Amino acid sequence: MSTRLYLAWLVAIIATLGSLYFSEVSHFIPCTLCWYQRILMYPLVIMLGIASFRQDPSVIRYALPMTVLGVLFAGYHYLLEKIPGFAGPNPCRVGIPCDYEWINWLGFITIPFLSLVAFTIITAILLKSRPA
Repeated sequence: MSTRLYLAWLVAIIATLGSLYFSEVSHFIPCTLCWYQRILMYPLVIMLGIASFRQDPSVIRYALPMTVLGVLFAGYHYLLEKIPGFAGPNPCRVGIPCDYEWINWLGFITIPFLSLVAFTIITAILLKSRPA
């Protein structure tokens, strides 16, 4: 249990530092959907960190809804980027468009993809860590 919480915390730290690197060092401007994902990821660093040190599995009931929402936002964002003319509602009407790809490594790795992977890993760890 404790190792899993530490691992989830580590993934949240890496995701948070990665997003801060992209915006503060590389000067990529986050779109609206990027901000929603940040709003869901950043508190996980604090929540999972405290829970890891306190060995408190009750954090799962609070963190899991945030990670599931993060998976949904990141997955939707990735679809907006990768499917031309995706007809879903687009919250990015002002500022940076949500379908703008700041990075595109190997043809499929974009910032929303990295976010999706991080939220999915944390969700899987939390689901595996639930008390029986």
